[in-house]
Amino acid sequence: MGDILFVSLTEGMSWVENRRELIEEYIGGSGLAINLLHELCPEGVDPFSPENPIILAPGPFIGLYPVCSKTIAMFKSPLTGNLGESHAGGGLGAALRFAGYDALVVLGASPKPVWLDIRGDGEVGFKGSSSVQGMSAVETVAVLKEPEPDGLQSVVAVGPAGEKFVYYANAVVDGYNFFGRTGLGAVMGAKNLKAIRVTGCGRIGVEDLDGYKSLFERIYEEVVKTGKMRKYHDLGTPQNVLTLNSIKALPTRNFKSGFFEHAEKISGEYFADNLLIRKNPCPLCPIGCKHVAMLRGFFADEHEVEVVEAGYDYEPVYALGSNLGIDDPAGVLKLCLLCDSYGLDAMMTGTMLAWATEAYERNLVGLEETLVEPRWGDADGYVEMVKHIVDMPNEFYVSMAQGRAYRGLGEDFLMTIGGVGLAGYHTGLAFVVGTAIGARHSHVSNAGYSLDQRHLGEPLDPVKTVETLVEEETWRCILESCGVCLFARRVYDINLVAEALAKLGLRRSVEELKETGRRIYALKYRFKFREGFGLKNLKIPARLFETPSANGRIEPDDVKKALEVAEHRIKELVERYAPAV
Repeated sequence: MGDILFVSLTEGMSWVENRRELIEEYIGGSGLAINLLHELCPEGVDPFSPENPIILAPGPFIGLYPVCSKTIAMFKSPLTGNLGESHAGGGLGAALRFAGYDALVVLGASPKPVWLDIRGDGEVGFKGSSSVQGMSAVETVAVLKEPEPDGLQSVVAVGPAGEKFVYYANAVVDGYNFFGRTGLGAVMGAKNLKAIRVTGCGRIGVEDLDGYKSLFERIYEEVVKTGKMRKYHDLGTPQNVLTLNSIKALPTRNFKSGFFEHAEKISGEYFADNLLIRKNPCPLCPIGCKHVAMLRGFFADEHEVEVVEAGYDYEPVYALGSNLGIDDPAGVLKLCLLCDSYGLDAMMTGTMLAWATEAYERNLVGLEETLVEPRWGDADGYVEMVKHIVDMPNEFYVSMAQGRAYRGLGEDFLMTIGGVGLAGYHTGLAFVVGTAIGARHSHVSNAGYSLDQRHLGEPLDPVKTVETLVEEETWRCILESCGVCLFARRVYDINLVAEALAKLGLRRSVEELKETGRRIYALKYRFKFREGFGLKNLKIPARLFETPSANGRIEPDDVKKALEVAEHRIKELVERYAPAV
């Protein structure tokens, strides 16, 4: 327990260090990663510098318990300028664990393009990647996966967006999972690292084998028979489309509205009834939340047809569908597949396309900048714009690739908070505040949208909202550290987590778990503050106050009050649990 594989791309060498003390204190995953980030990332470092480390840390539940597959990535983000954090499912975490590692740390930068071939016992191969440079992320995964590996194998790869340093380039895991949002793909590209292949063929030990087996069966029954996760298995997260549209919380045409008149055409129900071909599960997960659709296209005259698979989830469907006014499911899938191939974060891509369309509508930019006329609902036009984001043919698209408003124009309707494109929930105050104070500015950091939905029609108190969101995020830090998929948060309550850890020899009381979660959250914010982040100067797009949410208009004074309270509360936590040494 506690072995960490370090790889220096600069020197072409690797070594293993045991940090058992960090596992015993911080569990693994998020808790382990943030401690290593503080140790290894120099203050004020350029995100594209070789000194910016990449840390990949699976939690101790991965490879052992159902619905636990989330590997945590941490680094300094080019998009936010502070904490870069992303979570990905797929087989990576289990492969690392079966290879004998609780984390992988990538240091330095290679003088030439490479990919890493990692196996157990400290074996690391540095392979030239010239044959896959420029290849799509999805194709790279397929090329590097061995047909008959000698263990559980997983591949993480970047596409052309990562190679060209698009600030929100992602890293694709096993074809259908992603380290998205904060630019891991761009950081890999800056390191000349095209891909990482991990093959694990060892064993993961448990302290109480009989107790573990019994608990596994109990958790499995809870997952498959109680209905707590049925939504994710049946329609998947796109079930949210009609649900949110019905309460006028589905962002449409750059958050101009919370209602999309053609929502049924891009709903989870429509995709499942007409286009779904299979579900793609992570290891030890019976849910299969990753839904895969069939996309048919013509590549020549006389009806020469090709059929490709395209994964879809709620967030890409909103970002590349309703938020762009697209009602054609094939058009949405085409954009989803293009983002996956280029290795682009679909949500941020949709955010930038929506901003560009409105900026064009308002005559703030013209064809000289956009090169393509942006029009709501025009999927083919947006396809061309996505290509330009990656190629960056002019200053306008350089700004688009950096997630910035061109020359500062139209910042009031650039729908980002903390530099990160907003998720698809115009639910009310808690969503806005939750996104703002979340350590990685993600809607899943603290589920503010869910708090809004539980209190539809009820005004939320800004102070109590902050208290609720901070408490939720500190708990989620524990789930992230264990490797639990947040879709299973209703299964893995605090008592179950404590019991499951004990079977592995990591004993924690309920109160000790809460304290550990607070320390992890405080460490994340200590890193953010260290890199210059502050809630006082955080910009909230004016559009969020203009368009009525599911809970009516959001009052700017309520958000201001909440952020003031949050900054005070978070600084208290940092001073208590993660004081600067």
